[in-house]
Amino acid sequence: MAIQALELLERAFPTISREHLLQLAELAQVRHYPPNTVLCREGAYEQVLYLISEGKCSITKRLTEKEDMFLRLAVPGDYVGEMAIISDAPRSATVTTLEDVVALEIDRELFLQILRQNADLALSIIRMTFDRLRINDKNAIEGLREAYHTLEKLDKAKLDFIEVTAHELRTPLTIMRGYASMMLADPVIRENQVLREMVEGVVNGSQRLHEIVNNMLDVQRIDMEQLNVASVPVSLPVVLRGVEMEFRHAIQQRKLNLIMDIARDTSILYIEADPGLLSKAMHHVLMNAIKYTPDGGTIRIKLVYETHPELGRIAHIMVSDTGIGIDQEHHKLIFEKFYRLGDVALHSSGQTAYKAGGPGLGLAIARGAVMAHQGQIWVESPGFDEQKFPGTTFHLILPIQPPQRTAGEGVKKQGRL
Repeated sequence: MAIQALELLERAFPTISREHLLQLAELAQVRHYPPNTVLCREGAYEQVLYLISEGKCSITKRLTEKEDMFLRLAVPGDYVGEMAIISDAPRSATVTTLEDVVALEIDRELFLQILRQNADLALSIIRMTFDRLRINDKNAIEGLREAYHTLEKLDKAKLDFIEVTAHELRTPLTIMRGYASMMLADPVIRENQVLREMVEGVVNGSQRLHEIVNNMLDVQRIDMEQLNVASVPVSLPVVLRGVEMEFRHAIQQRKLNLIMDIARDTSILYIEADPGLLSKAMHHVLMNAIKYTPDGGTIRIKLVYETHPELGRIAHIMVSDTGIGIDQEHHKLIFEKFYRLGDVALHSSGQTAYKAGGPGLGLAIARGAVMAHQGQIWVESPGFDEQKFPGTTFHLILPIQPPQRTAGEGVKKQGRL
């Protein structure tokens, strides 16, 4: 077995002197491994270099909790695990036997001792390692490119499904709402408390479904860059007061304290914007604050006018609450469509009930509406805590006069803070 080990070492390290090869051959251990044995585990600190004598191994890198990326095969004559030994770092990949494997194991200290005495070997291994890293990076980039194209196709299919589903739902919902409203106007039904409550339930339920359908279509238009933006003089105080009136009943029912802090600036009476889109953005941001603020909490809507280094004069709207807060890791994700915090299994219905669930479209629509005005939106929160209630603040920045778009230019997707 020592002779076989010597032959294998000579093939793998041709620049090592005969003396050092004999030393390695005497101290190295030959081991047999059955299929599906992990020789090296990614992230682990290990002290062994493996030189494959017989059999094959797969080398993989973890992408997600459920998915690994295949890097390459290790075949007879290959050595694995050298980088972790040289740099005293955790394993950068996992090596698993695919069949019966015979490997020569070389201890770290012995290998480092040989490297110190053989500069050519050290350079050769470093060169080999960098070549492998380049190949791995190239494979990773190709894999990411393919995954990106796949995600693009899936996203397009999802948007098509949303559009078809929303339009298919609109017609029966309109019919349902119409007949239910007619029934509610019938004196016989209005005088019968049980029948009236049943029909009112149908009207309210169909109205809620209609709002969800409209939200789905809004998200589809935003993602397809088909959002039409009007540019007319808009009074932000009027928009904010309108949204306040919209939720007045829910705020009273939840015993919330809503504070309106609207700055007065005689030089700015209006901004150039789309009143419908701004109302939608504020609707969803305020509804989010109501849902995640416990009964008796406080919500503050503040409007100030400032000068922005890139956008010039801006309107800065801040919606703050004394609610449960949001962890830092979710600050960007909450603006993605269909993204929801918490356990979906614990989902509860309702628009303004405490911690009520939803389809996860509201903040995506708010972001799309703000971006359509070439503004900015982001969230600040110390973190999530259902006992201390650290609160959350949403920031919306709107240019007083957005830069002019060229004729026919649609609303383009923009990055966010």
